[in-house]
Amino acid sequence: MRGSKPMTASALALAIAWISLAASQALGATLTVKAGESIQAAVKRALPGDRIEVEPGLYRETVFIDKDGIELSGIVRGGQWPVLDGENELNDGVLVSGHGVTIERLWVKRYKGNGIMTQGSNNYRIAYNVVEGPCFYAIFPQFGKNGLVTHNVAFGSEDAAIYVGMSDNVDVVHNQTYASIIGIESENSHDILIENNYVHDNVVGIATTMLPALPVKSSDRIIIRNNIVARNNMKNTAPPGDNDGVGVMVSETNFLVTTPDDRMDPFPDSTQVLRNVFLNNGSNPQGTLRDLLDIAGVERGVDVLATGKGRDHCIADRLALTTLGTRNFADCAPGTTSAAVASMQTAKPVVATPYTADQKGRLTYLAVCTGCHTYNSKLVGPPMVVIKALYGKDAQRLADYIAKPVRKRPDYPEMPSQDYLPEDIRLAVARYILSELSH
Repeated sequence: MRGSKPMTASALALAIAWISLAASQALGATLTVKAGESIQAAVKRALPGDRIEVEPGLYRETVFIDKDGIELSGIVRGGQWPVLDGENELNDGVLVSGHGVTIERLWVKRYKGNGIMTQGSNNYRIAYNVVEGPCFYAIFPQFGKNGLVTHNVAFGSEDAAIYVGMSDNVDVVHNQTYASIIGIESENSHDILIENNYVHDNVVGIATTMLPALPVKSSDRIIIRNNIVARNNMKNTAPPGDNDGVGVMVSETNFLVTTPDDRMDPFPDSTQVLRNVFLNNGSNPQGTLRDLLDIAGVERGVDVLATGKGRDHCIADRLALTTLGTRNFADCAPGTTSAAVASMQTAKPVVATPYTADQKGRLTYLAVCTGCHTYNSKLVGPPMVVIKALYGKDAQRLADYIAKPVRKRPDYPEMPSQDYLPEDIRLAVARYILSELSH
């Protein structure tokens, strides 16, 4: 084209990656899984870019996807869904580490850890699913870029129903969350849009938080817009048993966890609380929140609670809301509530290079192991320092135990089998734990 500039190498690489991804998805085969068959077996047969259709029926398994471009799509027929049931024994429902993966129209229930989780996955789409507790997190994208979480129903979580952790450029839109400790949470993340969700009957409606001792040390540019936040007054059943009754919470690091982390920026910045509908939140404040309200002379809970300082926050419709700790929030500029920012996703797919074995080990550790283990303190399972001392450098023995665990300690529950992880992934996790993991 006359007058056009030559394409740079980086732009050419991005264009090739985008064309390749689109082509692989367009040319991929379709695999069908029928009731009584294994979804995981279909994933093992699938090639990058393939579509896996799951017929209505009951599936008792964990599905692990470490291939790119896979589309896992449930078929709902006559009101009957494909149901993944962990039966309160399995840890995870669907676990994704591949890039460009779609998870849609599955009913996932009763997993001890996570219903649907992505770990290190970019350009993902989680849509039109029902995720039912009890579980820890219903939908949990972590450590990835450019994602979409839309039109899901998530409820009954022992922590957050939708939890976006250490992520960039994610839209969480048109979901319903309820009966959970937190309806929607963004933690240590950047460029997150939380919009047009119905968040009701939780302990806390929507939260943006900062947690210590994680690889990502800051949080910026969270937009909370056009949500219905209603009746978030559920009694808190999780430690420390307080904070009942908040619509939206913007919290610093030390408000929830007091573990020191000198490398962190402890305050989330550039949070925008725009036009949301708040209905009857905060009827039952308890514990730390009750203490804060008493100091401020506020009798009931609040629509918006902010702790700590932070920079460049803004809030709309301030006079229509009950708030606490928002003095440093500016009034959002006229027009901010418009659709000027339609999405926080990137205009084109993020270039996603294949992970090395070492990277897969680390990411899988974060996805699977950290739900029950910390480095040097008791959680659900024993501390990792104990595991390291027990196995030394014998990664193969630890990898074998991950696949077929047996109960060794009466003061800890029996570890669920992780044999859905391929052998090379289990070995990579074991090597990471024994050779690289440190506090």
